[in-house]
Amino acid sequence: MGLQIHFVVDPQGWCCMGIIIFVWLYNTVFIPKVILFPHYEEGHISAVAILCYYLCSLFCIVSLLRSSVADPGRLPENPKIPLTEREFWELCNKCNMMRPKRSHHCSRCGHCVRRMDHHCPWINNCVGEDNHWLFLQLCFYTQLLSSFTLILDFCHYYYFLPLKKTNWDFFVFRHELALIRISTFMGLVILGGISGLFYTQLMGIFTQQIVKSQVSF
Repeated sequence: MGLQIHFVVDPQGWCCMGIIIFVWLYNTVFIPKVILFPHYEEGHISAVAILCYYLCSLFCIVSLLRSSVADPGRLPENPKIPLTEREFWELCNKCNMMRPKRSHHCSRCGHCVRRMDHHCPWINNCVGEDNHWLFLQLCFYTQLLSSFTLILDFCHYYYFLPLKKTNWDFFVFRHELALIRISTFMGLVILGGISGLFYTQLMGIFTQQIVKSQVSF
């Protein structure tokens, strides 16, 4: 099934997404320039580490964009309800439209979403039946990129050999400590928040699967 475009006009959501894109852009630009490329030039790391970091960064931003514009499961205005399934539908008291049970009305988006989990301001979109897997994918790649960044921040000061060739005329090297500390702080905050969210999402899925298996028996 192809992904349908779903764009939400919400200034608050745009601001939240702007913050996430800024954090991604910050680490994608400064981490290679301060850590990866200088240590690669002096033979401390291989080109594979640089390639892996850029791949993680690419997967992360692509997942963010896909989950933000993917249709979460918006219900059409005049849904065709099969006679055999009418008992599984109900009337929404906010938009006065018929919807399947377990659907919810999103006040931000202004419509009902099938199996809506929550409205996430960080992707400026609802998380529902059709884009839940994209949201989980985003959480996974964000954890991966944050962990990779934190490991590089740690190794730069406590594991890698000191750099011999550095151009201290460059802004990034004159303010290296501050840049690394900012990167570490953002990495810890994002990794902690996303890890907790990813855990609760997985536990919810596993719980639903267990309930379904018990009902089927």
